[in-house]
Amino acid sequence: MKAQAPTAYGQGLSSQARNLHWLLTNLVDEVPGIRSVAVVSSDGLLLLSSDPGRADEAAQPGTDGPRGSSADLATIVSGLGSLTNGAAKLMDGGSVKQTMITMDEGSLFVMSISDGSLLGVHATPDCDMNVIAYHMALFVGRAGHVLTPELRSELRKSMESVSE
Repeated sequence: MKAQAPTAYGQGLSSQARNLHWLLTNLVDEVPGIRSVAVVSSDGLLLLSSDPGRADEAAQPGTDGPRGSSADLATIVSGLGSLTNGAAKLMDGGSVKQTMITMDEGSLFVMSISDGSLLGVHATPDCDMNVIAYHMALFVGRAGHVLTPELRSELRKSMESVSE
């Protein structure tokens, strides 16, 4: 299942927020194998998503809930970021740049953006990992300098309005 590019929730936003939506749309549309994408703030809140209409559909414990929804991906990305940063600190490894997990049925990539924000990509098992990592690095390079506290607040509000 191909991730859906964000559309309706990008309306009525600042030019910087619309630019980030455009960057995310390009990432989703141009890179084969991407299932879903989430940008998560340092405090674990979802800022941008490839499937904003499902942002509030977290899987319920004990059910088969919507796997791979934005809320689920944001939670996983935030947890992995915290875990890998803790490991790097314990190992005197410096800052974590990228985390990759390969599974039988897919791959998960997490990359640091700035000030603790993270980009997470859930991909198909047959994806080209080099291509995905390259395009994630491009996104991070373009998004990192504009992801200010004001913009993060605007993006959070736009995600909240979509889930209402």
